[in-house]
Amino acid sequence: MIYGLCWAWSEKRKLFPWKVVIGATVMQFVFALILFGIPFIRSILFRANDVVDGLQAATRAGTGFVFGYVGDNVAGAELMDGTPPPLFFFQILPIVIVVAALSAMLWHWGILKWITNGFAFIFRRGMGLGGATSLAVSANVFMGMTEAPVLIRPYIKGMTRSELLIMMTAGFATIAGSVLVVYGSFLEGKMANPLAQLLTASIMAAPAAVAVALTMIPETTPATERMKEPDFNYASTMDAFSRGATDGLQIVFNIATMLIAALALLWLVNAGLGALPDVAGAPLSIERILGWIFAPLMYMVGVPMEEAAKSGSLMGVKTVLTEFVAFLQLAEVPPDAMDPRTRMITAHAVCGFANFGSMGILIGGLSIIEPSRRDDFLSLSWRTLVAGTFATCLSAAVVGALPYQLFAGHAG
Repeated sequence: MIYGLCWAWSEKRKLFPWKVVIGATVMQFVFALILFGIPFIRSILFRANDVVDGLQAATRAGTGFVFGYVGDNVAGAELMDGTPPPLFFFQILPIVIVVAALSAMLWHWGILKWITNGFAFIFRRGMGLGGATSLAVSANVFMGMTEAPVLIRPYIKGMTRSELLIMMTAGFATIAGSVLVVYGSFLEGKMANPLAQLLTASIMAAPAAVAVALTMIPETTPATERMKEPDFNYASTMDAFSRGATDGLQIVFNIATMLIAALALLWLVNAGLGALPDVAGAPLSIERILGWIFAPLMYMVGVPMEEAAKSGSLMGVKTVLTEFVAFLQLAEVPPDAMDPRTRMITAHAVCGFANFGSMGILIGGLSIIEPSRRDDFLSLSWRTLVAGTFATCLSAAVVGALPYQLFAGHAG
């Protein structure tokens, strides 16, 4: 059904990419079964939540020193009667800085580069992508939507519109490693193995992004040749550490700014809707309206009809505002208010950057990298938003089609 909607918006309906669509679907199931079905890999993946705990403890060591009791709940509990709720800016967001610094160091040491090249090889061989396009897709799994294109900067000028859409859709269908850990921490205790599932969601969405993009704009020219080693390096480990931390700080400020504006806008809209008469025995709200709009989409990916509106509400908030707000709201849903399987499907569906705010960020970032293609970036922006949304929904549909216990089991 989702690919049918993509085909309806295709520029060349006679060139439906059957092989790519089938290959992407098979690849998604294979990724899920390898990561969660092979006991050895599964046990390692399930330990990812221990990584979250370790990163949180390490971050508290830094924030506690810099901000005092404001940055450390343990110290705050000694001054107050009971443990206070964590302060979002001082205790939760700083983990982005730590992860960004570590990611830069892992890239400099070649570890993250090796993993990225490995996925690029899979996409190049399995889906027939060109070298530059495959690297951009694989890099988006671990890097941000504006950082990944930097790896292929020299090649963007000569890329076809189809290749540009693939690159942009991959950015919208995945989430950066710097915020992946934060979202995992939100869902800790609320969903089984959250970090492992979100990492898998980002990996599974990559082939779906390629298939959706090629369905909308089929490729009619030969793929670009395999590219040389990307010119994206740090001078030393200390250079990687400092630049990564600085980049992380910028991300923190951007997140805080967007959250303040988004939540303020949400409050204002709901205040206005609250003045209207009740509908179906309850006040109108933007969440309810978005739930009605996105309920059919969530039903298509496997959410039961009775929970489709609730799940659709989160999908709508993610699209209209930001995935950050959607994950915050998902974490606030009580365990008895949403079926665990529905929660899992919803988490996979909202695991991407496809929202209105990200459109401006992506277009601005890409226009700086390659100004000559700005008109193409603008013309493809709405397709990218829809394609990125559909790609994450396809990943959600795949996990919904597999046994829930496969993802919810615990490591031995």
